Amino acid sequence: MAKAGAKKSAAAATPSVERRPALAGRSTTAPSVKVEILPPAERISLRVPEASVAALSKALDLTLPKKPKTSASKAGRTALWLGPDEWLVIDEAGNDPLADCTGVSALHSAVGISHRNIAISVTGAGAAATINSGCPQDLSLEAFPVGAASRTILGKTEIVLLRTADDAFRVECWRSFSDYVFTFLSEGARDAAV
Repeated sequence: MAKAGAKKSAAAATPSVERRPALAGRSTTAPSVKVEILPPAERISLRVPEASVAALSKALDLTLPKKPKTSASKAGRTALWLGPDEWLVIDEAGNDPLADCTGVSALHSAVGISHRNIAISVTGAGAAATINSGCPQDLSLEAFPVGAASRTILGKTEIVLLRTADDAFRVECWRSFSDYVFTFLSEGARDAAV
């Protein structure tokens, strides 16, 4: 009897582990721009040959864009074109795009990367100037309109950039670089306000 009681108390003493999102709750506000961490989302890295695009679009309930620097959105899910056969699919509605791809027999590769990426929102009149403090891409509305997406750099880090409105961007980066990217954008926001 004493042994069973000892096991129960050892189990009860084991602390529960809670995974906290990287940089949760951090934000920076300057006179013309706000930088903040976005809530967690489901993400997949998707590789699909041309012959399989229709089948994967149907499974994801979203037409995968086929032109460089474009994206497509529907019901909280966004697909960003990253290359001729490569997309980043982000679902902010709580659905799992990886599960949606599992029943597709057409050739493809779908890898869950939700744990790897962090999203940062940059909004306000100074948003483009904030990002351009470390990104060489032309972010004028003519060159990078709403819905434009690309893999690029910010400082020394690779990011995926999506323009969500005239004065709003979503910056996707790897969790391991998130503190660097957030700090870089925060400094850029302060400079944009000058």
